[in-house]
Amino acid sequence: MDVMEKIYHKAKERPARMVFPEADDSKMLQAAFEAAKAGCIRPLLVGNPAAIKELCRENELDASLFDIYDLADESLQEDLMSQYADYPYAIFKGKSLKRRMTDPLYYALVLTAIGKADAAFAGISHPTGDIILAGQSILGLKEGIKTVSSCGIMDIPGFAGSEGQLLAFGDAAVCQNPDAQDLASIAISACEAVQALFDWEPRCALLSYSTLGSGSGELVDKVTDAVRIAQEQRPDLQIEGEFQLDTAVNPAAANKKISGTSRVAGKANVLIYPDLNAGNIGVKLVQQFAHADAYGPMITGMNKVISDCSRSAPVSELVGNIALTAVQAMY
Repeated sequence: MDVMEKIYHKAKERPARMVFPEADDSKMLQAAFEAAKAGCIRPLLVGNPAAIKELCRENELDASLFDIYDLADESLQEDLMSQYADYPYAIFKGKSLKRRMTDPLYYALVLTAIGKADAAFAGISHPTGDIILAGQSILGLKEGIKTVSSCGIMDIPGFAGSEGQLLAFGDAAVCQNPDAQDLASIAISACEAVQALFDWEPRCALLSYSTLGSGSGELVDKVTDAVRIAQEQRPDLQIEGEFQLDTAVNPAAANKKISGTSRVAGKANVLIYPDLNAGNIGVKLVQQFAHADAYGPMITGMNKVISDCSRSAPVSELVGNIALTAVQAMY
């Protein structure tokens, strides 16, 4: 059973209520339908019910699989706003919230905040920046987390790591130049994500060109400070570094370069890149030369689960990321 088969199986055990604010897009509607038909989710749509049902007819989709929230129903909107007023991280209220709820994305996130939905899924017609801004505004960040980030999973043919061919990584999509506090938040969020997805015991390595002081400079200092902050905030998690990549995942390299004991070196299953340049290049190197599959990215760090998909993603990829999001939300 490959990684996505495991995810689909887990999603079907506890199908999440997932809200889709881009129900006017036929590709997103198709993906939501296929995920629902497979038993991975219970889909909620936000928009114009008549237009959504017509789009379902045009695409030969069974509209009865969807629960539809009418964006124009003012009495329902007022009820949702009243419930959201009690949300502990609410920033917008009254008229400022009412204006934003004319946007299906903000409406969907209010549904998620108040527990009507377990997760929100978007990205076909909303840029990443808009989704993150809306998520931070409506959902808020988890306690102790400074920044929104992302986490992904690589399935690397021929790699024999502590979790077989799988490695989790972050952040390769959101934070361009994280500081030490940001990196600590990224590491903590990535650990929590893999615990939810795979029931792994996270062994998290913060990467650098240095291993435990073998190099020096501002870039190394940032990573070592991040390790210290993460360990202070979450002593229950195995977060170590700074490590070079080979030290993190290769037991022979770890034995040669580290004199003391380490819970992570040589057997890391979560890798944290020092910045977006390293993360983007690292993921693409593994994809191009090792022919790895990279799943995600999943947005991490918010109080509720929200996923941002690629605007160019095919339906099959959307369905896979819907399943990943469902598992993240329910476990």
